Formats: sequence, C-alpha cells, structure tokens
Amino acid sequence: MAYDATRHHRRTVRLKDWDYSWPWWYYVTICVQHKGSLLGHIVNENMVRNDLGDIVNESWLWLPQQYPYVELDEFQILPDHLHGIIVINEPRRGGSRTAPTDGQKVKPLGGLIGAFKTVSTKQINKIRNTPGISFWQRSFHDHIIRNEADLYRIREYIKNNPLQWDIEKEGRSEGGE
Repeated sequence: MAYDATRHHRRTVRLKDWDYSWPWWYYVTICVQHKGSLLGHIVNENMVRNDLGDIVNESWLWLPQQYPYVELDEFQILPDHLHGIIVINEPRRGGSRTAPTDGQKVKPLGGLIGAFKTVSTKQINKIRNTPGISFWQRSFHDHIIRNEADLYRIREYIKNNPLQWDIEKEGRSEGGE
C-alpha cells in the first residue's frame, strides 16, 4: 500500500502566531507510548517512582543544567505521563562574574521537550535493553500560561494529580479519556 500523506497529517494545536522560544511560562504534558504505566505506581495517593521514573526525574532536572535559560516550576511524574511547568527566560548576557553568552540560541519549547525525550529514552532503553525503541508518544500537550490565576490553577492541578489517579484510571478503564 502506498503512503498517503493526507491520511497521516497531524493537525497542530500550537498557537499560530506564537514563537515558542519566547521567554514565557509553559505547561506541558508528556505521555508514555501507548499510555503504558511504566514509571511507577500510586500508593495511598502518592506517586512511587520505579527506576524508569527516576530516570525521567533526572532527565527533567537535567534541562536547566543543560540550558541555563530554562527554569522548572511545579512538575509531577505519574505512572504513564509527566506534567510540568517550564519557564524559558532571556539568555544570560554575562555579568561581572560570568562569561558573556551573546549569540546563544534559545531552543524553542518543542526542542527542549525533544532533548528531554532523547536523553530519557536513551537511558531507559539501555536499562530495558531495547535500543532504538520509542518510549514517549510522538508529540506533547502544551498550554501557554496566561496569567497568575492560570499559573496557580495549573500548579494545584499538578500537585494534586496523584490524588485523582484512581478516579481518572477508573474513567479510562470504562472507555473514557
């Protein structure tokens, strides 16, 4: 059967005129391939990460180490996905004690998520002895945080997400989303 580009076209949900390398606050959700619960489990409404969940945690924390213009705010790893707030700041221009970074190119949000997925997947595949296998779903969900009220609401959602796990899991097993 011949490849049909129209059949496999993905509609973008990104904001049309927004540059995702602009300094801003972004909320993201990144899901494990096939929604597999591979990162740990919920016990008494708390997430207990396994080795793969620990790799995801380390890889997430690696982002601001690798990209100094990135800050991480609230985040939560769940059995089959990660919620997090990423802050992209202006690249540092160098002060009296730092080397100037003029010309430093800011990686857009999609590039940052891609770097996270690559780093975590390589380590996970090494442990699982599954070289070259995709671990994460192809894309990710993002939301540009609009204001302080939006930020507060999203932080609370992320913090309380493990409390909702059993309710959401029940809905998924009954055919809900």
